[in-house]
Amino acid sequence: MDVFESCHAVNDLLTAGNDSEARNELIKLLAKVEHGGLDYSPLINHLIREVGLFPYMEPSSSAWEERFVYEVFKADVGADEPITLHREQSRLLNALLSGKSIAVSAPTSFGKSFVIDAFIAIKQPSNVVILVPTIALADETRRRLQRKFGADYKIITTSDQELHEKNIFVFPQERSIGYIRVLNHIDILIVDEFYKASKAFDKERSPALIRSILRFGKIADQRYFLAPNISELGENAFTADMEFLRLDFNTVFLEKIELYSEIGKDEQKKSEVLLRILDSNVGKSLIYAGTYTNIKKVSNLLMDTYEPMDRKLLHQFQAWLATNYDPNWELTKLVVKGVGIHNGQLHRSLSQIQIKLFEEEYGLEQIISTSSIIEGVNTSAQNVILWSNKNGNARINDFTYKNIIGRGGRMFHHFIGRVFVLEQPPDEELTQLDLEFPDELLGTIGEDYPATEYTSDQVVKIQQYEFEMRSLMGPENLEYFRRNEVFQNSNSNLILGIARDIQQNPDSWDGLRYLNFDNSQSWNQILYKLIQLQPGAWDIQYGKYVGFVKILANNWRKTIPELLEELSLLDLGIDDFFKLERNTTFKLAALLSDVHTIYNRIIQSNPIDLTPAISKISHAFLPSVVFQLEEYGVPRMISRKINAAGIVNLEDHQVNIHDLIETFRGIGLDRLLRSVGDLDEFDAYILHYFYDGISHKNENLTTASS
Repeated sequence: MDVFESCHAVNDLLTAGNDSEARNELIKLLAKVEHGGLDYSPLINHLIREVGLFPYMEPSSSAWEERFVYEVFKADVGADEPITLHREQSRLLNALLSGKSIAVSAPTSFGKSFVIDAFIAIKQPSNVVILVPTIALADETRRRLQRKFGADYKIITTSDQELHEKNIFVFPQERSIGYIRVLNHIDILIVDEFYKASKAFDKERSPALIRSILRFGKIADQRYFLAPNISELGENAFTADMEFLRLDFNTVFLEKIELYSEIGKDEQKKSEVLLRILDSNVGKSLIYAGTYTNIKKVSNLLMDTYEPMDRKLLHQFQAWLATNYDPNWELTKLVVKGVGIHNGQLHRSLSQIQIKLFEEEYGLEQIISTSSIIEGVNTSAQNVILWSNKNGNARINDFTYKNIIGRGGRMFHHFIGRVFVLEQPPDEELTQLDLEFPDELLGTIGEDYPATEYTSDQVVKIQQYEFEMRSLMGPENLEYFRRNEVFQNSNSNLILGIARDIQQNPDSWDGLRYLNFDNSQSWNQILYKLIQLQPGAWDIQYGKYVGFVKILANNWRKTIPELLEELSLLDLGIDDFFKLERNTTFKLAALLSDVHTIYNRIIQSNPIDLTPAISKISHAFLPSVVFQLEEYGVPRMISRKINAAGIVNLEDHQVNIHDLIETFRGIGLDRLLRSVGDLDEFDAYILHYFYDGISHKNENLTTASS
């Protein structure tokens, strides 16, 4: 390898004004230098400076000019020491520190989280709201911010928490609704993956995100919206006063190996190519399968091909899954062969454990995924394999394709990410993001959205909605609903349908009070009544879903294997269990909450307090803190052991999650492991990870007070 010639080529590209290609060629050179075990020369450091990748410089072998830049671009990001930002990170941070509201499009490898952390560390805002697309990403963000800022800020990820003097809120848009009534002012609203506010990218969840953007944007001094691969931002009322920055600045190089022409439509050939890739390439691999069917197909292929790995941690994980879930489950059989599954349906703690094992040197080697891997977590790998060009039934577009392959490589880990394309990718295209006011919110937002921005059709729909709601509930109730953020659902048609049914058929809702009772056999009629308000929302036949909810009512009293045995009588398996439990805690709980609100405004002579039932359902019939601990990475079966040991009472309804976390911090890991006698080795591994996520920097909780 002639380093000087490569440097000469990079310099020529810079002289010609081709910064992007120069940066790519330099990154490839750095990979070769690292592979060869060579030191960076002053010339290499100079070129790193020229392309703006300042963190990659080696000060010890740099000229004074480069060392000066390396120090000048350092910023406090809340870590133990300041870190050096690259040129475009610094540009973005300076814009935010000057008070600007920014919508930015930047590649996955850009390092956008460093900018958030630097802003918080430098500006010390009192209230920060960060909206993320998934609960998994909320926990990942919480872990990072807890370690850096937990000593000074209350990091809030769950509902109904008391505020401190300084707070950082991190949650998905649906969960943010509960804090709209509480907060009067925030310093900055941060929206990660803000492209999901467009129905073109997320039809189901965009209304809730638009709702949160409108409500929080109104009380925010500043806004910072982040997304990848957006070419242009169309004119809209949501970002009208924001500056749009398109920063095509990558910190890793993606090497694409297109194999779809060789494969054609031959599925057997595709399987052979996949195995060849896995056998001949070092490093971890993300396999994008696109659909649940394809996940099963790839899982079976790898299960039939590979032998169990000689890795103690994976054997412990397999035994743990067999005991606590199902010995015949495909994931139980896969993990010992170094393969995990990420599909957006599993228990949150299970997904977290797999990502943790994927990042362990001697953990999982591959993860097979749907699109959940690109929206649910910030993980990356040396190799990304596009097994399928589908996302569900539809073909992926260029935007999604770039998001998937953007998971290849990682700054300071892999200069080059290898992308293997096994099915034809979409044609490259520019992506314009258009944000429109969704019809689902018509009539519910009030003055938060400029009246001049509604279409003529929307004005008519608002008038129709308000006329019918006024006739059903009276003008006082309509005004109450508009002024107070009381509804969980972001769908005015559903709200209207609930009001209409309760007003016209009040006697049919008498069974609501039965949901507060422990006897689930009395729930049939009212559960059918509820789910029929949202046809097609439950992913299963009504009868089976009602049966599932009644079985789930024993979630704390029975183990998952015991529940699965009962569910088998309904012809429901473990994948159904995950999916339907999620539907229950999110969709059914939100629906019941809105029915509760509307019922008590209409039937004021005979109100019903459904708060206990709503709490039980929203927490999957687990004690609330047990359910919330799963978001922190502690599975319910470990919580059951901790509760039985008597060291902490997890069934105390008066205890909130933040007080409980402080209790765990005071106990310390060592004492907890000693006090809970029946924890196995993998339980201990999980609890180590949990304690790592509740620690502050420079803090060791493994030996807290005894």
